[in-house]
Amino acid sequence: MKKTTYLSSLFILLLLTIPNAIAEGFPSAPSWQLSTQSGQPISLSDYQGKPVILHFWATWCPYCKKLQPKLVELEKKYQDTGIKIVSISFNEDDDATPQDEINKRGYDFITAVKGESVANQYGVRGTPTTFFINREGKAVYKSTSSDVNNPKLELAVQEIIKL
Repeated sequence: MKKTTYLSSLFILLLLTIPNAIAEGFPSAPSWQLSTQSGQPISLSDYQGKPVILHFWATWCPYCKKLQPKLVELEKKYQDTGIKIVSISFNEDDDATPQDEINKRGYDFITAVKGESVANQYGVRGTPTTFFINREGKAVYKSTSSDVNNPKLELAVQEIIKL
């Protein structure tokens, strides 16, 4: 048991020291405010004190479509911690309806629209890009992969849900 705990701790430590995977330059996740497809305001501060999976995506992105079920699975697995997926759609066609697309895929997480300015603020270069933000508002991990088998996704969630 001690060996398993030690190995888990070592793996998390390794996870937190991988240069490209860490959300470098973001000791605190930048604040932002956008609107949903229905025009309701949404901001990162709405989720203050909660662990957040901040997912940048686009309706036309096949890699986003591949990753989203894993993010939803993780949110459900750890739902008793208050974790939330908040997504930001950007670089969309003019007639895109991102929230409708999320709902059509069978998900109920919220998505902000027209998020180009926030994507720039976070240094997002492509889709999908996902930040894992802890309860203190620190972006502790950044993923630009759609690999649903990447164990770092769940390790990042385990890190952001800590009290």
